[in-house]
This record gives sequence, structure tokens and C-alpha cells, in this order.
Amino acid sequence: MAQVIDHDVLVLGSGIAGLRAALEVLRVSKGKVNVGIVTKVQLMRSHSVCAEGGTAAVMRPEEGDSYELHAWDTVKGSDFLADQDAVFKFVEAMPEEILLYDHWGIPWSRRPDGKINQRPFGGHSFPRAVFAADKTGFFEMQTLYDTLQKWDNWSRYDEFYVTKVIVKDGKFVGFTAFDASTGEFYFFRGKAIIFATGGTGRIYSFTTFSHTVTGDGLAMAYRAGLPLKDMEFIQFHPTGLVPNGILLSEAARGEGGYLLNKYGERFMAKYAPSMMELAPRDIVSRSMYTEILEGRGVKGPHGLDYVFLDLRHLGAKRINERLHLIREVTMRYIGVDPIEEPIPVRPVAHYLMGGIHVDINGKAPDYANIWAAGENACVSIHGANRLGTNSTAECSAYGKFTGAAAARYVQTEEGNAFPDVPKKDVEEEEKYVMEFLRGKKGKENLYTIRKELRQTMDTHVYIFRDEEGLKKAVEKIRELKERYKDISVEDTSRVYNSQLINALELRNMLDVAEVVAVSALHRKESRGAHARRDYPKRDDENFLKHTLAYYDEKGPRLEYIPVKIIAWKPVERKY
Repeated sequence: MAQVIDHDVLVLGSGIAGLRAALEVLRVSKGKVNVGIVTKVQLMRSHSVCAEGGTAAVMRPEEGDSYELHAWDTVKGSDFLADQDAVFKFVEAMPEEILLYDHWGIPWSRRPDGKINQRPFGGHSFPRAVFAADKTGFFEMQTLYDTLQKWDNWSRYDEFYVTKVIVKDGKFVGFTAFDASTGEFYFFRGKAIIFATGGTGRIYSFTTFSHTVTGDGLAMAYRAGLPLKDMEFIQFHPTGLVPNGILLSEAARGEGGYLLNKYGERFMAKYAPSMMELAPRDIVSRSMYTEILEGRGVKGPHGLDYVFLDLRHLGAKRINERLHLIREVTMRYIGVDPIEEPIPVRPVAHYLMGGIHVDINGKAPDYANIWAAGENACVSIHGANRLGTNSTAECSAYGKFTGAAAARYVQTEEGNAFPDVPKKDVEEEEKYVMEFLRGKKGKENLYTIRKELRQTMDTHVYIFRDEEGLKKAVEKIRELKERYKDISVEDTSRVYNSQLINALELRNMLDVAEVVAVSALHRKESRGAHARRDYPKRDDENFLKHTLAYYDEKGPRLEYIPVKIIAWKPVERKY
């Protein structure tokens, strides 16, 4: 029988959302509630450290910014699919979060007058991106971790791979996991869970995501019965470095960078004349890809044709002060110094607007003790398209909301008792995982299946989509799911068995990719990041609604719920 580890609140994931949630549990309970942070990586290696550009907040009302303006920019940027009550809750929480980080010691970049600095970002009508050079996520992670050291009553479980989330009678019970460093199998039992496992970008091959971002939390929640919401909306960031997909922060355009085609033309003047390079990401990415498809891009390696990000006119001083990480990356990886040369870029899979269906407080409806925060959650604040710098902001705000709610719940009469250990479920899951370690001798190579999955998503579920391609994607993914049942795992070692982890990750990737493709196939309109060539217009009459995907062995079962509109009815998006 697996070893049992008990914690009042289990936080699954250790990025900004997870660390902020854990910290808020401790703050609200004054250290009385015990927290366990479980992460598949070393705690400070979560993908949040890769966030670069900034965190959105209304910090200058005296200079013209306001909650209403931030909310309007977010709702318009979302192509009106965001729940407007949640957007207002979010924007009103963020100024305090920025000041808390400041109090905790983050090195925010400053203006000459000493005030916290802010810069422009795409889709924002006011420069409200608070930043720490171009390493904002890294510094936020460091600050949260440092602040956690002031508290006792929490434990971290680094490099623990979670395999199954167990829900009984509408309540979270616990999850199974193995320690990658020893191969020992465990059951983590909790009175509440906060999912904070991030996105699923590695279902694509050209992506900004770390290799560990494989949709594990999404897939496990989905198989446990929780619906996934709006999964068809995948954001493609305009500036992925060619040929490796490393993110070049939108801060580069916020600081005044240009996008140029092979003729040296600032082509955004044709697509978004008022905001140019600072239009929302869905618009900029489609514009770039159109330039490439119509022959005004440059031929790149492995079919990765590109356009240029030009920073040369900013000058060495500004680049070194504000964008030094971008310069370091481009020089190190492709030998291009942006002070002297333009940078080859193309749109890259970057963010999931959808996720685990939660309410305005980050709680899973119909479940007493389940919350989700950050990219693996869908409130929905981002709707069909996220504005830059609203992501790290959402991680902080909803880390706070969910941590506080979970802390209060486990101190109530309803939530203060541990559930019974579901021995049968744990034993079955341990048997399933250990069968891989006994040497699974199938006919299929898991890495071939993974490669074909990514090729399918890159080809048919990319920036532009249509019914024929999406049907092919669904058919192919289901074929791959069948082939997965006969994969081979040759490595039988228990210590750092990366092949075992890759095999379990692949199962999650296939489940999530199927939900993305099926949801996209059934949304017969173009809205935000979901661009259908066969349905090029937004259809508010039929599709101003959220997609909910429920697990079924035959494939996801879709339902729809209305968007919450309290302030603004949909209008045409113009930038």
C-alpha cells in the first residue's frame, strides 16, 4: 500500500499561482492551516519564471487610468467572451497585489521620481504593465518563495509526479504520486485542493513553454469529472524566436519595437492602424502569419518562415536597461545582437485561455473543496484572447482568492476532517503505474506518437482553422489514443525514470488535445484566438457562450453556459 501523507490544503503546482495560494492560506489562517506544495519540478523551476514583460494593475488613477478602463480593455481584448463580473473583481484586486510584492521586496523598475514604473502593452489603452526589467515572473517567484520562508507549517514536495486526482461524492479526497528521485509511490490526502499546474503548450511543437508543461492538472481534473471550459482558445504570442520558440517578451514592442516584413515594411499599419504593434495578440499574430502566408516573410529552417522584430532604433542604452534578457537570449541562441540586427520571429503557441471551469472566486462549481488558480483555471477573465500582463496578474489575484477561500473552508465544521483513504482506487492506480516499470513491451514508440500529436496540432489546430482540418485533427488524435494503449516503456528503473514520466505525460497531452480540437470543431465562428476560415465572422447570436467539455470514454461531451455581461454588450473590435 502506498504511503499516506496528510495536509489540510494541497497545492498542486509551484508557479506564481501556487506559491501565492500557499502563502495566502498561511496568512489568512495565521499559520494554523497546514499546506503541502506538490510539484513535478524543483519548486523554483516552474514555468512562471519565464514570464518576462510585466503585471497589469491600475496604479495611476491620477494620470488617467481606472478600474473601468482596465476592465474595458480586458473585455474588449477577450472579444467579449470574458465574464465581466470576474474581470472587475480581478482588476480591483491588483493594485494591492503590486504593493504587497513591493512590501515583500521585489525589485520593481522605477521611474525617475521613484514611483513604480509601468509601460505599454498590447491591447491596453494605458501603460499599466508594472515590470521588473524583463524578468518579471522570475522576480515574482523569488519574492513569493522568500516570503514563504517567514512561515512554518508548510512542506514542499519537489519532483513528485502526480498521476491521478481522486474525487468521491462531489469532494476532493486526494491524489496519487510517485517521487521521481526514489520511485516510491504515495497517496496525498487533503481537506482541500488548489490546482495550479499551468497550461498545456507542449501539445504544440513550436511553443514558448517549458518541456514540463504538458497539461497534467487539466487532464487529471477532466478525468476526475470536472469540466474543462473554453479549451478551443489557444493564444499564439506574436514573437517566438526562430527556430526554437523562446519567448521574446511583448515588452519589446511595449518599449517601441517594430515588426517588419522582408521588404522592411511596418505591416501592422494595414491591420491595426491605431495601435500598430501594440494591438492585442490575436490580431498581431494573425497579421504576421498572413504576411508569411502571402509571401512577405522570410524562408526559415524546418518550414518556420518568419518576419522581423526590430529594436535597433531603441538604442543600446534602452535595450540594455529594459530588454537585456532579450539581448542575452538572441545573442546566445542565434548569434543575433538586437542592437545591430533585427530578430527573426513568428507566432508561437503561448497560453491557454481555457482551463478547469471555476466560478468568480476560483472555486469549482458543485465541488465543496476544489479550487483552481492561474493558467490551468478558466474563470473566465481572458475570454477568447488574453491581454499581455493579465496572466501574472491573474495568477497573483486568484492565488490570493483561492488560498483565502481554502483556508477558511478547512477551518469550518464541514471542512475540518480528513476523508477516508480510498484504498481500492490507490491500489489500482499504483498497479497501473507500476506496470510500466515492469517493462511494457508494446509495438508503439511513445515519442513517435508525441511527435505526430504535435504535428497534428501545428497543422490543423493552429492560428487559422477550418472544419476539414479540425475533423482530421480529431480523427488523428483518437487514432493516437488507441495506439497509446500499445506503447513500449523499456526503462524499468525507479530512480528518475524520464521515460515513465514522458509516457504518463503523453496520456495527459492526448486527452487535453482532444478537448481542444473537439471544442474548436464545434465553435463555428471566429472569436479572439479561434480563427475559422470557413466561419470568418464572430457569431454572438449562436456562440456568445462558454464551452464546457465533460469526460467520456468516447470523447468529450460538450455543453454551453452563458457569458456574464454586466457592463458592456459586444461591439466590433477595432484597434
